[in-house]
Amino acid sequence: MEPNFSPQHWEEKLSAFWEQNRYLRGKVGKPYTILMPPPNANASLHAGHGMYMIDDVMIRFKRLRGYASLWIPGTDHAGFETQYVYEKHLAKQGKSRLDFDRETLYRDIFAFVKENSGRIYGQFRRLGFLADWERSVFTLDAPVLKQVYDTFAKMESEGYVYRSDYIVNYCTHCGTSLSELEVDHRERRDPLYYIRYGPFVLATVRPETKFGDTALAVHPRDKRYKKWVGKTIEAQGLLGKFTINVIADLHVDPKFGTGVVKVTPAHDAADFDMGRRHNLEIKKVIDLTGRLTHVAGPYAGMKVKVARAKVAEDLKKHGLIEKIDENYLHAVTICYKCKRDLEPMIIPNWFIRVGELKKPVITAISQDKVKFYPTSFKRQILQWLKNMHDWPISRQIAWGIRIPVWYDVSKNPTLFVVFLDRQKTQIQGEIGALCAKYSFAEIEAGLQKLIAPTNVSYIISQNKPAGKFLQETDTFDTWFSSGQWPLVTLKKDEYAARFPTDMMGTLSDILPFWVSRMIMFSLYLRQEVPFKDVYLWSMVADRKGAKMSKSKGNVIDPLKLVDQYGADAFRASLIFGIGEGGKVILAEDKVRAMRNFANKIWNIGRFIWMSKQNKKLKIKSKKSHTKTLKQLKKEFDKVKAEYLTSMEKYQFSRAFDLLYEFLWHRFADLYIEELKDEAKNGTLVVINELKQVYLNTLLLLHPFVPFVTEAVWKVMHGEERSILEARIKIW
Repeated sequence: MEPNFSPQHWEEKLSAFWEQNRYLRGKVGKPYTILMPPPNANASLHAGHGMYMIDDVMIRFKRLRGYASLWIPGTDHAGFETQYVYEKHLAKQGKSRLDFDRETLYRDIFAFVKENSGRIYGQFRRLGFLADWERSVFTLDAPVLKQVYDTFAKMESEGYVYRSDYIVNYCTHCGTSLSELEVDHRERRDPLYYIRYGPFVLATVRPETKFGDTALAVHPRDKRYKKWVGKTIEAQGLLGKFTINVIADLHVDPKFGTGVVKVTPAHDAADFDMGRRHNLEIKKVIDLTGRLTHVAGPYAGMKVKVARAKVAEDLKKHGLIEKIDENYLHAVTICYKCKRDLEPMIIPNWFIRVGELKKPVITAISQDKVKFYPTSFKRQILQWLKNMHDWPISRQIAWGIRIPVWYDVSKNPTLFVVFLDRQKTQIQGEIGALCAKYSFAEIEAGLQKLIAPTNVSYIISQNKPAGKFLQETDTFDTWFSSGQWPLVTLKKDEYAARFPTDMMGTLSDILPFWVSRMIMFSLYLRQEVPFKDVYLWSMVADRKGAKMSKSKGNVIDPLKLVDQYGADAFRASLIFGIGEGGKVILAEDKVRAMRNFANKIWNIGRFIWMSKQNKKLKIKSKKSHTKTLKQLKKEFDKVKAEYLTSMEKYQFSRAFDLLYEFLWHRFADLYIEELKDEAKNGTLVVINELKQVYLNTLLLLHPFVPFVTEAVWKVMHGEERSILEARIKIW
């Protein structure tokens, strides 16, 4: 054995050995199954991906306990994320998504993803992940598409799916609505304008939306304005005089501004809800490109920020602004990708009614049919489910699973379409009028976007119906497809033995968006929970405890750490000394320390192996040494019992820390030091007892640091043997 463990010598060789000898799948034993949370198909490894190691720890631990453990990998098409990356790729070439019809754009993105996919699997292999790579599932594979289509059709036929004009967070730059997860909030200072509305003065940061105001609102208990409630007032505006009603609503904060607010149902989520409660008219002032509509009169066609400045300037000229607070601090909703302001926008969306669907989910979690670790997350997900609203499942992007809905053009002449004609000029308008000038074939071939009014008829079909039909251009929200992950990863003949699966490991920030929906779909379609346990990984942070991000410049490349210190050192650094649910502080000095621990494991084995090579082995040992060996075995038995308890409770850090403390500071520093001379002199009973405890400790350590433990095992048992063939026994 070399003086030090060399990851560069062993890691690639051992990964190939595990794969070639089919150790990636359990051959015999009780089934134990984990589904890999699918990373983006074109993603590269980042520090957070290191936490997938938790799943690998459990797969290896259960294998050593005699289970037929199976880890099924997969990748996600990651609709919005991937299209955004591809659009940046196009921008470098001086192109835009708007230069292509929808079908061409989809095919080009698919080719881009195919070219860049698979990279992360190679990087996962470098970390020693024991996943069955041949079983990989991509969320655009044909069986996945069929499952998603069938689920949608079933839900629609049973009344769980509906279309509605609803207010969503819309990014006019990225061209899509965004889910709650895709929204960021940024504190910003903006001017707060105090505008005169007849007898009132009210405060707003968005004077450009005033053309869509359909009421003024006050709090019902605000005595200052009680006499005005239910009245109609006349006011002077930039487009002339107008009348507007005054309503009372509990949503109004009497302490904001003057206590009077304008209600713009088309462009503010709270105003939209208020508008529904009071049956207010909806007037759209901003279109999907982020420009003001004809409702704004002379300001039509202006971009929002330009219009805001111009409207404010003109209000001031007409004496309609009382004052301006230039330093108003407020939270602004922005796109998590492009970081631009989002526009609350009313567009037709496909929705899932969740009221009935979430009830069995709440029951299952309340009754611990699905258990959460750390346990605090159980309360968190139940609270989120309680407040869960109907779910908008459509996204206005090309890349993804297209909603299988078809509109008959002859029956629906008011369909709004955007398409490229034969000269690649963008044309838009209602289909009925356009068909008088363009052939249906030209419109269909160049189609970019279709917006159907909520009251039109449609057909659900995986294939195009006969006749002049156009398909919905929206795609499913990625959570809709990935929410069915447990239903598309197992083979049909595996469900009886492997469903529900055993553990789902994932990040806590997608607990409500992914985990809850996997449970919901599984209960809806199979009347079973999809997994028994959910383990929420810790967040990987920099040495100061801050979340890593490119914008902060604190991102650490895990592969550089693996190159320098080895995969075992990187893996161990993600789990050593971490409180359950706490942040993982990733710093180079910690990885270096774990490299030193891997070397310690190797050097202890080297000492025992070299002692065994002594040609003058002796049978007997001193009485005092016999006592020491008994103490060693007793202490190891205690450590092993605590380790097994911790592993079954998903207390991985505690389990690893126990072994770290025992192997380095007890086994090496105390017992080997005391027995070193006997071992060097070839006392067989001492060498054998040390070796036995050491090998058993290797078994316990293997799930965490697989390479060094496998390497030592091979040295001691032969190149063809694997530690994965051994078993952790319970006395």
